[in-house]
Amino acid sequence: MKGRLIALDALGGAEAAALVVDGRLEDLFLDAEDRPRPGAIFRAIADRPVKGQGGMFLRTPDGPAFLRRVKGLAPGHAVLVQVSGHAEPGKAIPVTDRLLFKSRYAIITPGAPGVNVSRAIRDETERDRLLEIAHGAFDPAAREDMGLILRSACAGGDTEGITGDIRAMAELSGAVLGDAEGESPEKLTEGDGPHELAWREWTAPAEVDGETGAFARHGVLDALEALGQPVVSLGAGASMAVEPTRALVAVDVNTGGDTSPAAGMKANLAAAKALPRELRLRGLAGQVTIDTAPMPKKDRRRFEEALRGALRTDGVETALAGWTPLGHFELHRKRDRIALCEVMPR
Repeated sequence: MKGRLIALDALGGAEAAALVVDGRLEDLFLDAEDRPRPGAIFRAIADRPVKGQGGMFLRTPDGPAFLRRVKGLAPGHAVLVQVSGHAEPGKAIPVTDRLLFKSRYAIITPGAPGVNVSRAIRDETERDRLLEIAHGAFDPAAREDMGLILRSACAGGDTEGITGDIRAMAELSGAVLGDAEGESPEKLTEGDGPHELAWREWTAPAEVDGETGAFARHGVLDALEALGQPVVSLGAGASMAVEPTRALVAVDVNTGGDTSPAAGMKANLAAAKALPRELRLRGLAGQVTIDTAPMPKKDRRRFEEALRGALRTDGVETALAGWTPLGHFELHRKRDRIALCEVMPR
């Protein structure tokens, strides 16, 4: 099937959404009922500082959370925090005190005043139109410590929809910020589930199938079954194995029967192109260590450039750490998704 399709369904008894492009699974949002969603906002109570790390453990209704870079926060004080990623099993919920109220078109930024338009929108006439809409729906003078960012999805968007989004997020932010004080922890917002995230993040035109069984109809279940296996074919007999461990995600690139330098380089470039999609769909994050196929050191730059190019359109925050003394390449990805293996164990 050609074109973009968004399938809304359920997986493991929880909400799920899949983006299928030209018949191929390209992105996936999963949910888990036993943990808070990224974006959820709590009024948390400071519990105890962590010496040497500059952080603080907090009490929330959903369990302990950890806040980095605390300043002026003493045990017992209330603080508004937002879940910044999925908690690993047995670990504290990662949170930030830099709140964002995000929708399809608008992001309200408490503590960061100003009105801005996404840099992805380059047409000056369109930028001027959007700024006019923004100032009509959001008065910066009335919100001295609050800002607004118009997202790239605003390009070509209708005035009514953009205005409605801005006002809804401004109203929500005002309500949440007004509930900052209190002696007990409380969840103030739930965060967006997979179906809401699909509407918010997959903004390019697409057909939507929200009926029960959408995953089976569009081949998503077959794709997920394949993702449950570690080995990914790279063509011409080459492959890579993508395997999560407790400490890191290990990626091993193999050339198959051809052990020539040319085959090694070809396999490594194919792995660089395929890896972001594989990590994204599997929901794998944290430290990723790549054991590339043998190649001369002079060709390492080509591999890095290919990997950077593939990551530009990935959408998941990723930092490239570089080469280790043993010749492995390392990167670090933000943990903002549930691992597929936690929802669909092998």
